[in-house]
Amino acid sequence: MDRNRIENAVREILLAIGEDPDRPGLEETPARVARMYEEIFAGLEDDPTRHLKFFDEQGNEEMVVVRDIPL
Repeated sequence: MDRNRIENAVREILLAIGEDPDRPGLEETPARVARMYEEIFAGLEDDPTRHLKFFDEQGNEEMVVVRDIPL
């Protein structure tokens, strides 16, 4: 993920809406937003198959319940 590019884009958005991205209270906003996107989209590069478990049981018509799923 290109954190610097995200920070620049957020800075441009702030300028486009008429805000001063260098004013107190906003100067850290581009970096905060970039970190947020890194966290939100961290799973895009992960292999989903490592989190899946397939059940190959024949003849069972019962519901399977999965508990304690980490989020």
